[in-house]
Amino acid sequence: MIKYLPYQQRVVDEAAELFLKLDSLTKFKTTPSYTKLSLVDQNLLQEQWMSMTDYLDILQLRIDRFKLETPHNP
Repeated sequence: MIKYLPYQQRVVDEAAELFLKLDSLTKFKTTPSYTKLSLVDQNLLQEQWMSMTDYLDILQLRIDRFKLETPHNP
């Protein structure tokens, strides 16, 4: 298991939390409740989903770099 520095661990934790929220939103988009929303609200949620996906991708890139630069990892 990789031992991260404190600030790195915060990024890892943030990515894990964001993944759960993104998963929940992804599932919500397949429900009848979603289809009952106005098109404006559906579009806004789609924009939110895309932004969250981009943000998660960026966090994952940072985490990948931590793995390369952390010297105390085996």
